[in-house]
Parts: sequence; C-alpha cells; structure tokens
Amino acid sequence: MSDTEGRPRRWGLVSDSLVQLSSVRFKEFVREPEALFWTFAFPIILAIGLGIAFRNRPPEVVHIAVVGPSAQATRIAGAARADSGLAVDELSSDSARTALRTGRVALVVIPQTDGQVQYQFDETRPDARNARLLADDAIQRGFGRGDPVHISETHVRERGSRYIDFVVPGLLGMNIMGSSIWGLGYTIVDARRKKLLKRLVATPMSRVEFLISYLISRIALLVGEVIVLLGFAALFFDVPLRGSILQLALIILVSTFAFGGLGLLIASRARTIEGASGLMNVTMMPMWVLSGVFFSSENFPRAFQPLIQALPLTATNNALRASMLRGAGWGIVGPEVALLGAWTVVTLWLALRFFRWR
Repeated sequence: MSDTEGRPRRWGLVSDSLVQLSSVRFKEFVREPEALFWTFAFPIILAIGLGIAFRNRPPEVVHIAVVGPSAQATRIAGAARADSGLAVDELSSDSARTALRTGRVALVVIPQTDGQVQYQFDETRPDARNARLLADDAIQRGFGRGDPVHISETHVRERGSRYIDFVVPGLLGMNIMGSSIWGLGYTIVDARRKKLLKRLVATPMSRVEFLISYLISRIALLVGEVIVLLGFAALFFDVPLRGSILQLALIILVSTFAFGGLGLLIASRARTIEGASGLMNVTMMPMWVLSGVFFSSENFPRAFQPLIQALPLTATNNALRASMLRGAGWGIVGPEVALLGAWTVVTLWLALRFFRWR
C-alpha cells in the first residue's frame, strides 16, 4: 500500500518510533531531580506549609496599651481585660509610643482629662483595626453603655510597624540565602562537571583556601546587592534603619558565611547540576515557608517553634528585623548571630571533610 506520491506508508514503524521517542522524553524527565521537585514536591510542600500557618484556630489575642498611671487608665484597662481577645499593658506615654512604633502593640488607648478616650493606631494594619473594634466594645461594656464613653481617633503610620517594613528584612534574608547557596554550590558543581577541579589538585593550593575563596567572592558581590535593596526600600518606602551600620554588616556577614557553608556542603559531593539543584531546592524550600519571609513564623504551631527558630534563615530574619526596625542591642541580636555562627562552623567543617575534587 502506498500514498499518493508512491511512497510506502510505514504506519507500524512510525508508531514504534513515536512510542520510543516519547519514552525517551519521559525517562529524561524522571531522571531530572529538579524537574520532579518543582512539578510534584514543591506544590505539596507549599500547600502543607501554608495550610499549617493559616489553619483554623481560635481568634488571636491582640495586644494593646493603655497610657497611665491614673484612675481612669486603671478602669479602662480593667474593662479591656474582660475581653479574652485582648492582652492589655499599662504603659507610660513614651513606652506606649515605642511599643506602637515597633509593632509590639496594635493600639494605644489614651484617657483624656475630660473623660474621653483617644485611640492611636495605624489604620493600614488589619490587626490594628480589629484591636480598635475589640477595645472600644470592651470599654463601652465596662462603662455600662448607658452613658457611652466619647472617643476620638488618631491614625498613625509608624515606620517599623507597616507590612513593607516587615517584609523587606525577610526579602534581604531570602536574597542572602539564595545567592549564597546557589552562587557557591552551582559554580563548584559546574567546575567539577567540566573536569576543572581535577586540574586544581596539582596546584600548590589547599582545600581550605579553595573553599574560603568562594566565600570571600560571595561577600564582595553581596555588598552591591544589599546596598541596592536597602537603598531602594529606604528611598521609595521609607523603611527605617534604626540599628547601627556595623551591627547590620555583621549580621549580613555571618549570615553569608552560614548559607555559604550550606552551599559548599551541598556541592562537596554532587557531580551534576541537576542533582545539586535538587539538593539546594530541598534545603531552601522549608526555610522559604517556615522562616517568616512574607508572614510571621509565629503563625505555625508552638510545637514547631524550636525547629523553626533553629533554622538559619529564621535567625537571619529575626536579627535583621530587630536591628533595622527596633534598633535592638546585642542582648537581642547576639543570640541570633551566635546561632548563625554555629551553623557556619558546622557546615564549613562538614564541607571540608566531605569535599572531593572529582
């Protein structure tokens, strides 16, 4: 049997070729760890993480401050404490203002001399609007509602308590992690794949010098990345930088070494780009979800917190936010930097121990 041009129709052969080619494409996909991870594992891990973070649970307790001391402040605080959804602190005017600026409280209640009550809050924060409604309802009920308390509002937008202020340090931490792990791990594995590392064995160079040189180059490149991101955030969004530049630089430096150590450890044995990519994604993915980049890590159950707080990205984000937004001292930042130092020592030691040139 032939077609109109006289050529034989080889339906069986074509069909068999199509099956074989399709099988090859399928096998190529299955043998690629990165493709498998992003196709199957990533959506499941992301769904699990977000499902746990935003699970059904009792309403969260909202923190507010009542400015005192005075008899009126004590009465207002007592009325507010009757609502189980409110956690009430009686603070001085300066302490209350600081607590609102740093995001420790969502609402400040100020008793006035004429018996009125003033609410100060950032109306752009959903928890602040919720706090205002809960506090006003509790205070009105506490005063009997027969002669309602007259109120006034002052809307404040304190730098350091906005969402953009929260997310910029998280983005900086995520950028340090990604560029350190990918920048170091990919380069080393690519050199091993191209047989370049074998040639370096014959040179008068130690393994320590070789690996540390990658960290130094990563730090030099990171300076530009940090300046661009923080400069953009400060210029366009007025994100504060209340801590010292030296403190911020040390946090970034130790974080770079910690994540660089992870990148070197991942690349110490990997022979293919695909294998290294899969390992790097598996390492970074849990920290993207758990470590409070875009939303607070406190959304996860309390039982998970020891593990979450031990992650290097969580320590980086906590230290960056404490320094940038609150101007916290070393008493708060120090433990996070120490944890990052421990990650650095452990990962670099393991990387040096397991590293292979071939």
